[in-house]
Amino acid sequence: QVQLVESGGGLVQPGGSLRLSCAASASIFISIYNMGWYRQAPGKERELVARITSGGSTDYADSVKGRFTISRDNAKKTVYLQMSSLKPEDTAVYYCKADRRDLNYWGQGTQVTVSS
Repeated sequence: QVQLVESGGGLVQPGGSLRLSCAASASIFISIYNMGWYRQAPGKERELVARITSGGSTDYADSVKGRFTISRDNAKKTVYLQMSSLKPEDTAVYYCKADRRDLNYWGQGTQVTVSS
């Protein structure tokens, strides 16, 4: 089974930057998976933040476009979410997802808090 482990979350001031990492288990060929970052804020449903396909194409939620960048390093079996110009409304638990065909795998989540 695919295992995904997020890291890099924490407390950051508004306007600051943070980079999240999602490391996949060594037992899979991560290059064939689509990868995504989702987030869930208190009292809200989980939403897609950014997605990168196995082919390298990306898309973003309108709320983060221009501020967040998703990337992947298949050799390291890791996907990243570079977050800049952070706002308090970005505060949420961020989850990593891997999917291929009918397979879906989720990480445990990492907390991001944007506050002064």
